[in-house]
Amino acid sequence: MHEALFYQQESDGSVSCHLCHHRCHIQPGKRGRCGVRENHNGQLISLVYGMLVAESVDPIEKKPLFHLLPGSRSYSISTVGCNFHCLHCQNYEISQYPQMHQGQIAGSRRSPAMVVEQAVKSGCASISYTYVEPTIFYEFAFDCSTLARKEGLKNIFVSNGFMTAEVVRHLAPVLDGINIDLKSFQPDFYRKVCKAQLEPVCENIRLFYELGVVVEVTTLVIPGLNDSEDELRQIARFLVSISPDIPWHVSGFRPTYHMVDRPSTSMESLIRAREIGIEEGLRYVYTGNLAIPDGEDTFCPSCSNLVIHRQGFNSQVVGCENGHCSHCGNSIYGVWK
Repeated sequence: MHEALFYQQESDGSVSCHLCHHRCHIQPGKRGRCGVRENHNGQLISLVYGMLVAESVDPIEKKPLFHLLPGSRSYSISTVGCNFHCLHCQNYEISQYPQMHQGQIAGSRRSPAMVVEQAVKSGCASISYTYVEPTIFYEFAFDCSTLARKEGLKNIFVSNGFMTAEVVRHLAPVLDGINIDLKSFQPDFYRKVCKAQLEPVCENIRLFYELGVVVEVTTLVIPGLNDSEDELRQIARFLVSISPDIPWHVSGFRPTYHMVDRPSTSMESLIRAREIGIEEGLRYVYTGNLAIPDGEDTFCPSCSNLVIHRQGFNSQVVGCENGHCSHCGNSIYGVWK
């Protein structure tokens, strides 16, 4: 057991968790919505500190992160649990594991030093905290991130963006990149499909960017739910209001978990979503989960020179030198060294 961060003890023995915007009020012996933070006699405990259920070497493009060390590998780790309960979760076997197994916690014990050592040995340039919402194993992720920085590794979160501002400010100094799912621009979608709220996610996209973290955003385009031209334009305009440099990944949905009542996203729908992003002023818009010609390539927003060609999870830097377009010298958003 490992004491959690970001909580307050109450006079009646309960605790208030301030890790995410659910702000769970947890009675003794009970857990928060994530299923992995428990009140032990007035002390909030992380049940998943170092309990990893997934460890793998991934292309950084799989996160997806296209503007942070393209072509590199990232050591990816996860525990069980999640503070969202999305009806279309692709990793529900681990994200919902405690709820599906009477509160059990699965995983193999690891220390931050072991994770960093494996990342270095495997030739990775970064560590990604991913597969489920990494905020729910924040204490372990933060300790790994602090040690990783000392070893010259970058740190990446693949997140739903629902952490509190206090957590964002605590994390940003050791975080290099984050991909945040902006699942919809409808508060109703967040309430019904994810059991969460939209506004904190938008606030955190803005805050991470302002704090200097490389921010990329992914929207899974779901037929009949969030694929209208009006909604896609709202998302694109919101991102442009922060910065037109923020890369937007529009990805194809496939039926899964509790959402099997609608078809997969069509190629035409993704192509149109990308066009909308570009029309609204975003400089980097990518299609995902479907093989669309040029859909994952990076072009210089100034001269349209091909900067990075991608096929699958492979990247080839063809027109970028030290973060600048090799044709016109324009700066390309991201981290390149």
